[in-house]
Amino acid sequence: MTRVAAVDCGTNSIRLLVADADPVTGELVDLDRRMTIVRLGQGVDRTGRLAPEALERTFAACREYAGIIKAHGAEKIRFVATSASRDAENRDDFVRGVMDILGVEPEVITGDQEAEFSFTGATKELTGRADLDKPYLVVDIGGGSTEFVVGEDTVVAAHSVDIGCVRMTERHLVGEDGKVTDPPTPAQIEAIREDIVAALDLVTQLVPLTAARTLVGLAGSVTTVAALALGLSEYDSVAIHHSRISYERVAELTDWLLTSTHDQRSLNPVIHPGRVDVIASGALVLRLIMEWIGAKEVVVSEHDILDGIAYKVAEDIEAGRKSD
Repeated sequence: MTRVAAVDCGTNSIRLLVADADPVTGELVDLDRRMTIVRLGQGVDRTGRLAPEALERTFAACREYAGIIKAHGAEKIRFVATSASRDAENRDDFVRGVMDILGVEPEVITGDQEAEFSFTGATKELTGRADLDKPYLVVDIGGGSTEFVVGEDTVVAAHSVDIGCVRMTERHLVGEDGKVTDPPTPAQIEAIREDIVAALDLVTQLVPLTAARTLVGLAGSVTTVAALALGLSEYDSVAIHHSRISYERVAELTDWLLTSTHDQRSLNPVIHPGRVDVIASGALVLRLIMEWIGAKEVVVSEHDILDGIAYKVAEDIEAGRKSD
């Protein structure tokens, strides 16, 4: 087993996994797994730049994570940065800040690379499951983008499109005063729907979505919908991991989220405060994907890009040892 640290910095959140990993058997033992809402992508869709306050929130989380990684004695760190930092003009400020704090350069990966990490993390432990047919369609609904990956044991096709929950919210639900419409109007919901459908039409030309036999959903929008569907009184990753949520339940919850107020949503303990204003858009992305491919259910995974990054770090270390 190799002790590694993986950091995934997305548009809405930054997450850490410190784990002991065996790249040969696929075993992964969590030592510390946590998430912090930093909204790094605040305003990026509108301004093209990372806001100073968003950078500082992210750097504060990095400083906390640095202490955790040091305490566990991880052999190697890999820091992957996704949608927001890909799009920003001032991404060099972000890169320098992370290097100063963690001593590693953040890899601003492409959407397709992001998709491959997500697929590995989500499906490695599904091998041998007789109740889940292949091919899998792994859908990672992030803050800025959504990744679609079809594969069996390895990736067959993948594509990333800019229909994340934060991006859809900021593009269609934020008024000139900077506030989120609460709840959204039918016209705003329709505008989000049109964006999602246009993206799905594009993805269909590049990825065989309808060939998939099992839909696997990842990231905070999906796991939050699952927590609501399961009626949990508090967020429970063990109960959520590999739960199977029907299309009917997803549709019902999406309707509630789109018609509820900020205060009503914030009263539910399974909705993280940082997701209260963006979860409705994320749920709508999930619902429309399920409608598009005719999925009767979504298999929810708590293991995603973080796990894929950790596996890759362990594989690289093992390969280095063999070459020595």
